[in-house]
Amino acid sequence: MAFGKKKLNEGELEELKDEKRKAEAEEEVNKDNSRLAVMPPLVRHGFTIISIIGILIACYYMMHFRWFGVMSATTYYYTIFAVFGCSAFLLTPASKKYESYIPWFDYVLTLLALAIPLYFAVHGIEINMVGWVPAPDTFKLVIAVVYSLMLLEMVRRGAGRAFFVICVFFGLYPLVCEHLPGMLAGIGFDIKTLFSYYCYGSEGIAGLPGNITGTILIGFLMFANLLICSGAGPFFIDLAQALCGRYRGGTAKVAVLTSAFFGMLSGSPISNVVSSGSITIPAMKKSGYDAVYAGGIEAVAATGGILMPPVMGSIVFVMVAMSGFTYAQVMVAAIFPALCYYGGLLLQVDAYAANHGMKGLPTDQCPSVKETLKRGWYVIVVLIFLCVGLVYFRWGEVTPYYASGLLIALSWFDRNPKNRLTPKNLYHACALIGKAITQICALMLPFTFTIAGLITTGMAASFATSITRLGGESIISVVALTILACYLMGMMGMDIVAYMFFAVSVAPALVGTGLDKMAVHLFLIYYPLLAVITPPVATVAFVASSVAGAPAMKTGWKACQLGCVVYFLPLYFLYEPAILLQGGNLLLSLYHMAFVALGTFILASGIGGYMMKMGKMHSRIEQLLFALGGILIAFPRTDITLIGVAFTVAAFLVHRINSKKLSGGSAPQTA
Repeated sequence: MAFGKKKLNEGELEELKDEKRKAEAEEEVNKDNSRLAVMPPLVRHGFTIISIIGILIACYYMMHFRWFGVMSATTYYYTIFAVFGCSAFLLTPASKKYESYIPWFDYVLTLLALAIPLYFAVHGIEINMVGWVPAPDTFKLVIAVVYSLMLLEMVRRGAGRAFFVICVFFGLYPLVCEHLPGMLAGIGFDIKTLFSYYCYGSEGIAGLPGNITGTILIGFLMFANLLICSGAGPFFIDLAQALCGRYRGGTAKVAVLTSAFFGMLSGSPISNVVSSGSITIPAMKKSGYDAVYAGGIEAVAATGGILMPPVMGSIVFVMVAMSGFTYAQVMVAAIFPALCYYGGLLLQVDAYAANHGMKGLPTDQCPSVKETLKRGWYVIVVLIFLCVGLVYFRWGEVTPYYASGLLIALSWFDRNPKNRLTPKNLYHACALIGKAITQICALMLPFTFTIAGLITTGMAASFATSITRLGGESIISVVALTILACYLMGMMGMDIVAYMFFAVSVAPALVGTGLDKMAVHLFLIYYPLLAVITPPVATVAFVASSVAGAPAMKTGWKACQLGCVVYFLPLYFLYEPAILLQGGNLLLSLYHMAFVALGTFILASGIGGYMMKMGKMHSRIEQLLFALGGILIAFPRTDITLIGVAFTVAAFLVHRINSKKLSGGSAPQTA
């Protein structure tokens, strides 16, 4: 040891290692095109202070405090938009030219985006009780037009040109729909009424967008970002390594679990790929997985994070607001499909490892489960508390506020002082929370244009009538057309728009035919999301391919293979909602869940070319028979299940014949 250097003990080395991983995870989770890191110090402090004010206002409203009187919902929504929406012009550059600094006009737009909604908030009771549609005077009309145009600029910056074009299309559609033929015809508005509707109407920004953002999303975004700042990222990675690292294909199984955990923190498949994938993909490649397979694993695992309870993606919160279900109801219904999704992926990961003779990581390279839980036990406690509060106590949207308070208190028991949510760390966390809420506001506020085009004009009802007419008397045809339309809209990155569109158009028609409401709405969430891992677009798979250094299209097709289970799951629970624990018959639910789980096991084994206790499959025919058998066994209808059993028996017979032919060579590999 060099003179003058202090030798670090094992505990200090672990603390430094933990801090480094925390910083890497936090940096990756929050990597985006925002200008938070390049803000001048004074502006950054101002942004943080405004964010703190917004968080306190949300807590005041959601916790039903009455210290300064009762705040109406309309006033609260406008205030939230003022506090968080204004920062969209500070965080998101108008173009790449302004990525490294904030030009003067963005400061002007920020002040306008703060002042105009605050004016709405001051007059919130009048807007709600008396009504400002159409605007009662020229000034109110002008500021409505200005703010509507600013919303379009927000969405152009934050969500891209494609969504911007969609918002413009639906925003202008009510002006011309009276003159359009057939299905495109609708109830029109004049320009004064239209812009007044966007800002002052019951279905405008203070309607569904306000409800989703102010009542539901803020609490969960606050909770997720506090988890990040308390070191939950490296804790989840260590926990995944401790649970799976020592088994064959351990690095890939760690990647799957890590992405499932990170899905609760990021809420976005792409940011999930960037955050966890930047750590797990190189590890998978190093352990023997080829680049295409590693990218496909990460793409599928990252996409599933949106659908994994307890903290799910933004589209699920939109469903809560539009369907009438509570978040707890949706969370409970989504648990089993999410487990099947990740179970099918883990089985294929294991099959690849078995077929290629991979081994797990050495025990000394895997963290101890006991030590890992000892270090981050409070994260598990808080997540359990969140689930119990949502499901058992039915606290609803206020639950994440309670969970955040508990997390702040328990974080002080962390052995690493830098993971404790001290006032200094909380100040830093508020900047991250403010950024996350601002980005959500920039996405949610422009949905008022989509809502206007779909609902108020009657276009949604007209579309439902048309698609039902095309499907004729057959529910299967209607469902098939809906799947196609969902996929096409999902290809364009419009998963939330697709859900909103079909939730107000096709969902009532499907429910009217006798299908379960929960199953229909989850069905409409699953299929638009499939587009992000399905070529030719497959945006998440393409991002994963860039991280892995693999061909984009090959990674997309590999993601399709690895995510095969999710292509059939929605059809199963649409036909039999007991799979989602609907209907109140627990025995029936367990019966159908057992067959879906069995079918998932057989399908994933067939696609992966390896089955536990049986060994490696020797031909494509075996794999095809097993895959078909799994698909059919899982379908909740006895006659179809029996056909699946026949395919599976045939697959076993073919495997036995092939094994005997090869008995003169190497014996089949077994688990």
